[in-house]
Amino acid sequence: MQDHVGLLSEDELALINALQLRPRASWTELGSALGVDPVTVARRWNRLAERGEAWVSYSPGPRLLDRVCIAFVEIDCGAGAAGPVTRALTGHPHMLTVERAAGTYDLLATVATADLAAMSRYTLDVLPTIAGVRAVRARIVTHMFTEGGQWRIAALAPGQRARLTTPPDTPAADDRAGATTPFDRALLAPLAYDGRASHQRLATALGVSSTTVKRRLDQLIRLGLLRFRCDFARPLGGWPVAVTFWARVPPADLPELGHALIRLPETRNCAAVSGTHNLVLQASLHSVADVLRFETQLAVSHPGLDITERVITLRHEKLLGHVLDPEGRSVEVVPPDIWADVGT
Repeated sequence: MQDHVGLLSEDELALINALQLRPRASWTELGSALGVDPVTVARRWNRLAERGEAWVSYSPGPRLLDRVCIAFVEIDCGAGAAGPVTRALTGHPHMLTVERAAGTYDLLATVATADLAAMSRYTLDVLPTIAGVRAVRARIVTHMFTEGGQWRIAALAPGQRARLTTPPDTPAADDRAGATTPFDRALLAPLAYDGRASHQRLATALGVSSTTVKRRLDQLIRLGLLRFRCDFARPLGGWPVAVTFWARVPPADLPELGHALIRLPETRNCAAVSGTHNLVLQASLHSVADVLRFETQLAVSHPGLDITERVITLRHEKLLGHVLDPEGRSVEVVPPDIWADVGT
């Protein structure tokens, strides 16, 4: 990866925004929307990818989120142990995201396993045995209103967005092919490194035809099991602050409030969770000063939302399988594998 200093340019942010809307669009489609030729678009993206400043990978679809077990896990570490613990955890395929936190816990991790039994083994039997871990508290997600792959920046003009925006996916009712297979796991692994990999490239790696790859990818997307997302080095793109709000909401109000919160442009993740707080909201912001502004906006617009704790992320160490440097660049990939053995 080449050394590169400075914030992302407006042209780079526009391309990232375009790929957030259409992660696997052709260079011709992207160039048409951005008003530049396809070769320029491809060259611009290759520079970003080579520097680790932006990447496309896969993301769990809405139906998959309802099938697996997801938890926000707070981890306390012994004195001086947060660094070594973080390095150990980033190598785990169930650790989707790991954040160093400025709050009552040292680390906040987003963990996904095949089911509750696997989550229990992982959080009760595996994590506490890691050297330096002092305490583990898991908050099980009971409903995910939105996940980070749906978050968008606003770097495009309305007309450009309109050319790239597609109708929201509605998962197909036909669930006959909904079971995740060993072939799917093999297919997803290279897509964690490059979500724009061609059907032929994937087919060559797996020893099957490109038609087989395309058919299964289309099927997984149609069934709501798979999405694609474009991520980037947020500190370099003008979003250096991430904050997690823990809140209490009357249970009867959770569905309506959750769906209202995901319409806010700052919202990255929003979920109903178990524990003393029944809602978690994670937001991306431009500055620390925006934390109070955003919380005040929430309090005024949603008086039933009782925010009991707000935790600023000091550093994202891992983001959906991508290990990050202090500026948020991707420096390594640990492909997520929800179905892997959690170990003992």
